[in-house]
Amino acid sequence: MASLVSSPFTLPNSKTSHLSSVSQKSYFLHSFLPKKIIQNNSRTPHNFKIAAIGNGLFTQTTPEVRRIVPENSQGLPTVKLVYVVLEAQYQSALTAAVQNLNKNGQYVSFEVVGYLVEELRDVNTYKTFCKDLEDANIFIGSLIFVEELALKVKAAVEKERDRLDAVLVFPSMPEVMRLNKLGSFSMSQLGQSKSPFFQLFKNKKSSAGFADSMLKLVRTLPKVLKYLPSDKAQDARRYILSLQFWLGGSPDNLVNFLKMISGAYVPSLKGTKIDYSDPVLYLDSGIWHPLAPCMYDDVKEYLNWYGTRRDANEKLKSKNAPLIGLVLQRSHIVTGDESHYVAVIMELEARGAKVIPIFAGGLDFSGPVERYFIDTVTKKPMVNSVVSLTGFALVGGPARQDHPRAVEALMKLDVPYMVALPLVFQTTEEWLNSTLGLHPIQVALQVALPELDGGMEPIVFSGRDPRTGKSHALHKRVEQLCTRAIKWAELKRKTKMEKKLAVTVFSFPPDKGNVGTAAYLNVFASIYSVLKDLKNDGYNVEGLPETPDSLIEDVIHDKEAQFNSPNLNVAYKMSVREYQRLTPYATALEENWGKPPGNLNSDGENLLVYGKQYGNVFIGVQPTFGYEGDPMRLLFSKSASPHHGFAAYYSFVEKIFGADAVLHFGTHGSLEFMPGKQVGMSDACFPDSLIGNIPNVYYYAANNPSEATIAKRRSYANTISYLTPPAENAGLYKGLKQLSELISSYQSLKDSGRGTQIVNSIISTAKQCNLDKDVDLPEEGEDISAKERDVVVGKVYSKIMEIESRLLPCGLHVIGEPPSAMEAVATLVNIAALNRPEDGISSLPAILAETLGRDIEDVYRGSDKGILRDVELLRQITEASRGAITAFVEQSTNNKGQVVDVSDKLTSLFGFGINEPWIQYLSNTKFYRADREKLRVLFRFLGECLRLVVADNELGSLKQALEGKYVEPGPGGDPIRNPKVLPTGKNIHALDPQAIPTTAALQSAKVVVDRLLERQKADNGGKYPETVALVLWGTDNIKTYGESLAQVMWMIGVRPVADTFGRVNRVEPVSLEELGRPRIDVVVNCSGVFRDLFINQMNLLDRAVKLVAELDEPDDQNYVRKHALEQAKALNVDVREAASRVFSNASGSYSSNINLAVENSSWNDEKQLQEMYLSRKSFAFDSDAPGAGMMEKQKIFEMALSTADATFQNLDSSEISLTDVSHYFDSDPTNLVQSLRKDGKKPSAYIADTTTANAQVRTLSETVRLDARTKLLNPKWYEGMLSSGYEGVREIEKRLTNTVGWSATSGQVDNWVYEDANATFIHDEAMLNKLMNTNPNSFRKMVQTFLEANGRGYWETSAENIERLKQLYSEVEDKIEGIDR
Repeated sequence: MASLVSSPFTLPNSKTSHLSSVSQKSYFLHSFLPKKIIQNNSRTPHNFKIAAIGNGLFTQTTPEVRRIVPENSQGLPTVKLVYVVLEAQYQSALTAAVQNLNKNGQYVSFEVVGYLVEELRDVNTYKTFCKDLEDANIFIGSLIFVEELALKVKAAVEKERDRLDAVLVFPSMPEVMRLNKLGSFSMSQLGQSKSPFFQLFKNKKSSAGFADSMLKLVRTLPKVLKYLPSDKAQDARRYILSLQFWLGGSPDNLVNFLKMISGAYVPSLKGTKIDYSDPVLYLDSGIWHPLAPCMYDDVKEYLNWYGTRRDANEKLKSKNAPLIGLVLQRSHIVTGDESHYVAVIMELEARGAKVIPIFAGGLDFSGPVERYFIDTVTKKPMVNSVVSLTGFALVGGPARQDHPRAVEALMKLDVPYMVALPLVFQTTEEWLNSTLGLHPIQVALQVALPELDGGMEPIVFSGRDPRTGKSHALHKRVEQLCTRAIKWAELKRKTKMEKKLAVTVFSFPPDKGNVGTAAYLNVFASIYSVLKDLKNDGYNVEGLPETPDSLIEDVIHDKEAQFNSPNLNVAYKMSVREYQRLTPYATALEENWGKPPGNLNSDGENLLVYGKQYGNVFIGVQPTFGYEGDPMRLLFSKSASPHHGFAAYYSFVEKIFGADAVLHFGTHGSLEFMPGKQVGMSDACFPDSLIGNIPNVYYYAANNPSEATIAKRRSYANTISYLTPPAENAGLYKGLKQLSELISSYQSLKDSGRGTQIVNSIISTAKQCNLDKDVDLPEEGEDISAKERDVVVGKVYSKIMEIESRLLPCGLHVIGEPPSAMEAVATLVNIAALNRPEDGISSLPAILAETLGRDIEDVYRGSDKGILRDVELLRQITEASRGAITAFVEQSTNNKGQVVDVSDKLTSLFGFGINEPWIQYLSNTKFYRADREKLRVLFRFLGECLRLVVADNELGSLKQALEGKYVEPGPGGDPIRNPKVLPTGKNIHALDPQAIPTTAALQSAKVVVDRLLERQKADNGGKYPETVALVLWGTDNIKTYGESLAQVMWMIGVRPVADTFGRVNRVEPVSLEELGRPRIDVVVNCSGVFRDLFINQMNLLDRAVKLVAELDEPDDQNYVRKHALEQAKALNVDVREAASRVFSNASGSYSSNINLAVENSSWNDEKQLQEMYLSRKSFAFDSDAPGAGMMEKQKIFEMALSTADATFQNLDSSEISLTDVSHYFDSDPTNLVQSLRKDGKKPSAYIADTTTANAQVRTLSETVRLDARTKLLNPKWYEGMLSSGYEGVREIEKRLTNTVGWSATSGQVDNWVYEDANATFIHDEAMLNKLMNTNPNSFRKMVQTFLEANGRGYWETSAENIERLKQLYSEVEDKIEGIDR
């Protein structure tokens, strides 16, 4: 076939005026709009509205700009064509084709109107669409992949299908493809028929989805026609020719396409011979340059032409010029909508970089990437970095993706891979005026999916003209994109010796004891380990101290502390004039912070940059947000801007130090949380301005994919995961250990005369350990029967087992140190405890319970109830699990306790069926008859997990990033639930946001919701709660694939419905019969991170709640409807608005700031904290106006909260519990609900714990007690922390501060928790001295927190204790003053 005919392209003169570098435009918003467009708009009669007004949708354009009504003075028959497309690039070519046909009208005149699929969300536009179809002759649809809109198109076209003369649908969802009809040719059987034509569409696994199947079809035309009966052959042939015309999208191809279809199928033209030419076929894939005489399919030919260019200067032709690969969409080139591509090519060349711009006609770019970017002889990359300008995943576009195939191609290429974004669903103005930034559907298709390929830097580089639909370059953004692409390319080209790296650490809250904060990470020991490794590798790290401790001393202590700021080492003083010269956006900060230098990071005259330089490495301290200590600023619902000191830091790093890359060290700093759009930054967004042109590498905790994703999208980070410390069992200590020994004695002696006496000792010891708050204990000495004694002992035993087996991370991780064998065992025990039915793997506890004829779920239930026999059995199962796995790991442990040669050892273990170590171990226990085959399957899986746990690539990946190589992407999350998170050192990504909640997540959610409602009924006189207030977190939903999202759905009684591609964009109500209870009302508080990552799911939830509010059901069976009707009446609004239940912060703002107020002790009373929560968290998402962003609806928020009978949060992984981070109490509305309720009653507060296979719903106070016992007061935990030195003291202080946070927001902390903490850390003289000497600043904060807890009425204690604390406070103050002098 003629698909290799090259087509010449020339650059129209008008384009050059469009190009950049020349255009030094002023800084803010107007600098995005090419002048041309603004002038056009002023002339056009159409009235364009700005986003977030009008219909409240993202897309405000109107199909009227795509309507052509012919004058038709000659009375020719009229053919009316209606088309629906995903993007507007066909608009101009189709318009030109129709105008051409009408001008030369011989037989027919054409009326045409086009719709962008997104416009059909608007009710009025959809009505017009249906009306247009009523008198249409031909319907064309293309790339309709958004389910809710696909169903709208299907419904409208189906009504008219039989009447229409022709229906042509090109690659789209099967539901829409089935509408195809051309004469006798139809696709209504799509996916069911036996012919190869339909088989192409059935293959679920087909990597690049429909478009590639279509291309294959075009190529296999003769074979396909062979299978079709002869009368159908012509119609099928015309369908395939139509596809060729459409994919070849030039005005000429579209003219012939319309001639062919109307001549063959429009009745009024029957018998008229209309001649048409065959399609002009372009290369399926190749290289295109706007100045080249033709398209190339050989990279050598292209480079030969490049070398002979007369317009290029010598610099560009030189061997040393950086070479950038570009990936383009063929449809933009053939339809002539390529000005944005031209701008990028010209900008790169103006900056001295060569380009190889490749394209593909289908949706699979992996082949062309390998063919044109990799040298066939050396197998090395020819390019230094690659930028995809398509916005789509490398393989599969908007349909199905094949990420493994994409990653394989990109690993071979091994250069940085950026995916920039053309605006698809919005015009330029709509994007500029939107606080959300990018349209949610575009975020899902063009940001989330490319991230799974390892794509970085989602920079919006082109906009769309609302009138012509054509793309145009956004010059400032194109400059940013091209400069950053060249900076990444330079990393590949510079020598290690000359590269400069700025390591950035965080200090939060701002206090010297907090410099180098990061989740689970020993920051300074890690930096030391990284720098030592870089030094050995040839980087210039001159003057690196001998130990991590002296590194801390260098950075933290300024030898000449003349400044009363935290006494950090000052690396640079920047004068105000220099700051203003280097920081173009400095004036934008003055509204919030006044004139520079201000009083943060300043000595009153200069701005101060804190840190220390070693050769070409600078270790700097990122300034803090700046408003932590100011309660008035914390109240603002929208966050302000960075302060001058913050901006000066990044100006220093980029323009004075001259960093080639910045390494942000650990989870997490403030840069990515600065105000700006949620996704799709503009020039005026602070994260974009601050990071400037520096490649950003970011070490991020593997278990926090959600915030890592914010860093990727808002600060363009290449995120590299690090391991969190392995979780171990909390163990028992002091009185709890004594209780465990008493219970053992009871079990052996209970039938002797001593049973009663031992039970009395158990009761009194349990009371001393404050277990009477968790277990109903009889009075000491009370006469109880033998059966009741067993019940009491069983309940205490069950509680102790719960404490003992609680998982907690011990110590802090050091980058580049893989876990020891003991730590690996702890991780594997937890991995083995989960059933994995999808992989055919049974959990170890389940296999062991089966040997005794028990179901593990029954054992869990019995143990929870305190049935003595089951508690004991569960303990034996747990012990046997640990023993069997230890025996297994010991096979590959060396004498230093490290795991080595895992692969070799496993091969020998599984190869010869020798007596396996786990079988040997179990043969000496009561589980000796365990199912060998099931164990073999499980241990084979555990062997693979062990290999991943100890495969350490955290340093390796950092070095790859710094050398300008590709860092392999991988999911973030909980390694126990999803071992694919391992090994760490991957470029973390989240998941496809449209893929959740999964079916498995819905199953787990039902269990938790049912237990929650049972528990609330039991605590509340048998009544269901009418409303539950709950929180949705980003990371939790990534780790659990949407469990908490599914919980909300199950509470209100709806279920998610997946489309053909497994994407969830719809819900349907579950009948009240099936639900078996009333629908529970909800108030959903989404974290700012959830809002950014899962705006589609917020849309889904809001639609679900409104759907339920409009169901015609009795009030006592549908609390959502009951409350919505009451609130609608009270507020005089309609029911849909009153049913707003999905809330979060304003766009671009995060957290309620209660955590900042508590951490900095900058609050007066609880009422102030509650006002903060209301003012910052009362922004509702409205699915009826999704384009309007988050809208303040405080009144509805308060009324909805005032009906809450219970508050609820989820804990989903062993690493993070209630007092480990401040987010949990920051989002807790328990006391707030009490103040809003008319009866002033405190709601029940519950926490679901799904960290183990045995999911629990506990009250908040039970969870706080469990947390205190297993962490803050547990020697195993605090000794583990103290072994990390300076950072460990801070971790202990943080837990205490967070405990006060829970007192402040919920009042659920018992007095004994503070009393015991005081006894542990203050009364014990040795402990006190250790804390004071290791990190005096954090110790001072700890003493202050005890005093504050007492002062605020959360802790009652003796006057002596308070006196001692006051005395200590002044002692430690003196000590700090002394150190610093």
